[in-house]
Amino acid sequence: MASLFAPDKLWFGIALLTLTGACIFLLTFGPGPGHNNLHFIPRLRRRRTCTSETPPRSIPPAEKKPPVPTSPSPSPSTKSKSPIHAATVVPPQRRHILAALPRTAPSYKEVHEDKVKARLLLLRLLLPMTADYSAVSTELYTCTGFSTTDLSALGDFPDYATLSGVPLPRAYAEFDIERALARPYRPFRWAYHQTMSFTKLEPDWWLELENTYKLRIAQRKALYAKHGRDVLDYLPGSELACKELMEMVVQFLCARYPHYFSLRDNRILENKILATERDVRTMHPLEVILENIPEDFAIMLRDDKTGNYFFRAGVICSTLGWNLQSKIGLQLHEIHDPVPDYKEKMQFSMDRFFTKMPADKPIQRGSWGIEVGQPLYVPPGHPHEKLRLSQDPTRKLEDCNLRVDWQTLRRLPLSGAVVFNFKALFTPLTEFRDEPGVPALLAKILHEGKKNLMEYKGTWHLEHVVLPKFEEWAREQEEKGLVPKNWEVATLDESPWFKGWQEKWRRQQGF
Repeated sequence: MASLFAPDKLWFGIALLTLTGACIFLLTFGPGPGHNNLHFIPRLRRRRTCTSETPPRSIPPAEKKPPVPTSPSPSPSTKSKSPIHAATVVPPQRRHILAALPRTAPSYKEVHEDKVKARLLLLRLLLPMTADYSAVSTELYTCTGFSTTDLSALGDFPDYATLSGVPLPRAYAEFDIERALARPYRPFRWAYHQTMSFTKLEPDWWLELENTYKLRIAQRKALYAKHGRDVLDYLPGSELACKELMEMVVQFLCARYPHYFSLRDNRILENKILATERDVRTMHPLEVILENIPEDFAIMLRDDKTGNYFFRAGVICSTLGWNLQSKIGLQLHEIHDPVPDYKEKMQFSMDRFFTKMPADKPIQRGSWGIEVGQPLYVPPGHPHEKLRLSQDPTRKLEDCNLRVDWQTLRRLPLSGAVVFNFKALFTPLTEFRDEPGVPALLAKILHEGKKNLMEYKGTWHLEHVVLPKFEEWAREQEEKGLVPKNWEVATLDESPWFKGWQEKWRRQQGF
């Protein structure tokens, strides 16, 4: 992966300076009581590229158009305390991309050469957050600059790779769903504090399938049949974002796994793994996702009046300590209420990040926890929560698994929605024994991690089982030379993996 600080990626460097000390948008999906992986806080970090080829009003009247801030730029020492003029800030525009498409929307033209005047005009003509784009009677615009006429002309399944600036994945010809394992994510960091390590999204790995695919799809369909809107729901105004997301997901599947997925006549999705064919135009887009992708998606839409972002639609089957109905309709900071230190240290940076995130710079990161078994959906009151209240003396190491919620965040190019998606991955803790540095790093985090953060993560109920083993394996690794003697425990150079992970991963899955 190219340096994040190359000239064409300058925004990453700026983001690093602006967002230092911020913590991520983790929904309470992450491990721990009430842990929520919608809490997704940005901090960018350089990391080497993986070289593996495998794997949801009315429009403000003109006379009340928002003023353009005229105060001088804040100095570095005061920048973090400056107010956010979210109502006057729109994300980077994408409408100019229409010129690169073979079929250009008939309304395509420059709104105005003066960018300031163009932005003010756009702010007056924004599509309301609660409005269905296909039902408005006048031409309005999404926050990324596309008109309702543009959207109609683009039709179904436009070229999202060009529209977003994120290329489609390479075909994964050797992929075998029966043997496939997720990459061995180990997103452990020391020093452990509320700044999370973001990296650039690898386009080939936005959605990742593994050998639990059939089981997970069956679990998700059963959860939806039982819990309904607690796991899948959408509010008015999310129509465009839901359709756009589904189409992007389908395009990804067909490009990445062409021997398993295909789309016929822009409407019939064939899934050879499940032996199903579905007409995607007869289903809600989120139901298409539920039946084909073992991942969760939360759609955040920009409010046309305030510029703030609200959770407006999602399919979420992997929560720990919450469910979708407890969060949908909330603003970003309201979703983050359970997160330690969020209001004091993170809210400003998080709001700023969402206002400016471009479509062509998606990001990724992981959260983790230690669990008994493989709990996928644990809403409030679920029996699994009781396991966290005591240290069971009969508990065995074989009962314990690492849960990683591998997460991505990206802006959809047409609707301008910000979409957060993640998948829950489970790994037996016994795997750590031969992974250089992992046992020592985890032992240090569990021993010395900040108290309120570790209580939030909720590892105490298993520490009596796992800590002695981590310490034993750490000593063993030093004796075997897997790590240097008396090494200073810190985030691994290979994070979010470990030294030699590719060889182990390929050997275990057989390709």
